[in-house]
Amino acid sequence: MKSDTVVFNRSIPDLLMRNARDRGDRPANREKEFGIWQSWTWHEVAAATQEIALGLLKLGIQSGDHVAVIGRNRPQLYWHMVATQMVGGVPVPVYQDAIAGEMEYVLNHCRARFVVAGDQEQVDKVLDVKENVPTVEQILYLDPRGLRHYDHSKMHSCQQVQEWGKNANEALRQELKGRMESLDENSTCVILYTSGTTGHPKGVVLSNSNIISASKASCEFDRLTDGDSVLAYLPMAWVGDFIFSIGQAYWTGFCVNCPESSNTMVTDLREIGPTYYFAPPRIFENMLTQVMIRMEDAGFVKKKLFDFFMAHASKCGTGIMSGQAVSVTDRIIHRIGDVLVYAPLRNTLGLSRVRTGYTAGEAIGPEIFDFFRSIGINLKQLYGQTEASVFITQQPDGEVEADTVGVPTPGVEIKTSENGEVFFRSEGSFVEYFRNPAATEETKDSEGWVATGDAGFIDSKGHLKIIDRAKDVGKLNDGGMFAPKYVENKLKFHPNILEAVVFGAGRDYCSALLNIDLTAVGNWAERHNIAYASYQELAGHHEVYETMRRQVAATNESLAKDPELSGCQIRRFVVLHKELDADDGELTRTRKVRRRIIEDKYSDIIDAIYRAEDSVDTETEVTYEDGSKGSIAANLRICDVPLSHLGEGTESA
Repeated sequence: MKSDTVVFNRSIPDLLMRNARDRGDRPANREKEFGIWQSWTWHEVAAATQEIALGLLKLGIQSGDHVAVIGRNRPQLYWHMVATQMVGGVPVPVYQDAIAGEMEYVLNHCRARFVVAGDQEQVDKVLDVKENVPTVEQILYLDPRGLRHYDHSKMHSCQQVQEWGKNANEALRQELKGRMESLDENSTCVILYTSGTTGHPKGVVLSNSNIISASKASCEFDRLTDGDSVLAYLPMAWVGDFIFSIGQAYWTGFCVNCPESSNTMVTDLREIGPTYYFAPPRIFENMLTQVMIRMEDAGFVKKKLFDFFMAHASKCGTGIMSGQAVSVTDRIIHRIGDVLVYAPLRNTLGLSRVRTGYTAGEAIGPEIFDFFRSIGINLKQLYGQTEASVFITQQPDGEVEADTVGVPTPGVEIKTSENGEVFFRSEGSFVEYFRNPAATEETKDSEGWVATGDAGFIDSKGHLKIIDRAKDVGKLNDGGMFAPKYVENKLKFHPNILEAVVFGAGRDYCSALLNIDLTAVGNWAERHNIAYASYQELAGHHEVYETMRRQVAATNESLAKDPELSGCQIRRFVVLHKELDADDGELTRTRKVRRRIIEDKYSDIIDAIYRAEDSVDTETEVTYEDGSKGSIAANLRICDVPLSHLGEGTESA
């Protein structure tokens, strides 16, 4: 469908129309369905999005209405978000794995009038809470399977809505034209809810100017073009996915690819071979764990080759990637290793074509970071927040270090306060927290400086180094610095440790609650013919405890080398009898630790650790997949770990 709308760069819909005009035949979206990749050009995406927008107008959507979008990454759901913007509405993506209570809060808080649901599961969750969310009037669904016998008086298929748009009359078309022309850089682009580590999530209002300026600056920083491609697999409600899959994609015109499911993501990643890739540290941790598990099962020769060339990569691979001076001999050996080990490994991971890769969300372990760079993947770190439209700092090529997060993204200013808290100011800075002026005033001052809540400092090279969340940095009783996230990241480098929560502020020493990685430890148990019936049984196995004790001790040795943080060595730990779970409120939907909730929920275990007890009886409430509640009882062993003597001020356990 052609449009005579004047094309500017003031809004996301403007960028869509520009791409349809300038690169209409280039691929905009791909999606794998039933094992086959479907593809849509920019011209097709623009036409489909306008048809959806016209269908929404027929349904009665008004300027300013909020439309919740819930589901896995699918091109049609992205189109519905942009179509919502076209008609003057505000898209509000919701985490697809949110339980009913979390979804109810967001729908009520944003006063959603329409909901676009990906499938029956999401429709059912909305219907379960609909009585408590009076603002919701219409539910649109993308996948009709299982919904045939539902009450459709207030439900419509997305296909039907788009069909209405195809057959829209001239009055609706003129209405759409007028609404699109009324959009400008100050129009609200999206409301994204924070992860809510300390309470209810806050709705971050981001304007077109916020998203477009951040996208433009970041794309120019890394020289992204319409020839790049990304895989959209992270939650649509997360700001990172919005900026990559809509902001940057619409600014540059590159292709966004959606996998068939989470189960096929690795295969789909290999098939697409993205040139631009983002993953939080947990994804890279899982990748490394899978590599190590596979190599444990490899033949003798293959294992020896892997060990030899990975040791060489550890020695000089990061230097080669950073353009540093490396001897000719080392370069030749590394080139041989690339043919025999590194290139096949990159291909197995689906990262063969990655030109620029990023990780963010939380700090990544230096060893994990260096591993990927040493095998030839240009992995870098960025630092950002929802309130910044993601980008605060990025690492320039040739200036990549494991312990910093780079220099300010073009157009961003940063500073630190006397207590070390980091502040930023940029065109990407959020407008406000929706319906929360007090929080807005507390976070963003009259001059536009935004408090990040993170503690850090700017080093001599102008790079920002983040230590921890400002509220979590504390002191041990002896006056030593306590930075739990720094220690937790070191613990999680070990493939057997999936999650770690460290305590010690206001105490004599540090302790940790640990989760085993069921995949890694389960593989070890299988190789050693150790039978187990549950996560709880395997986590409590005496050999598992001994392995964890050795890995915690290795972490202590690493910490002892840091004069500032040597006092953060772990003296005692417990392997928890259950995995920390977002459904139980212990993690956010982006899998960040809710430290205060965990401290309260497992207070009996923590108290037993600091009472110097050898074990503790505990009972913990859990949430099952169907939403019902239950409990798990266990007797947990408390394990002591020796402290390292490498650093000054350490002592024997």
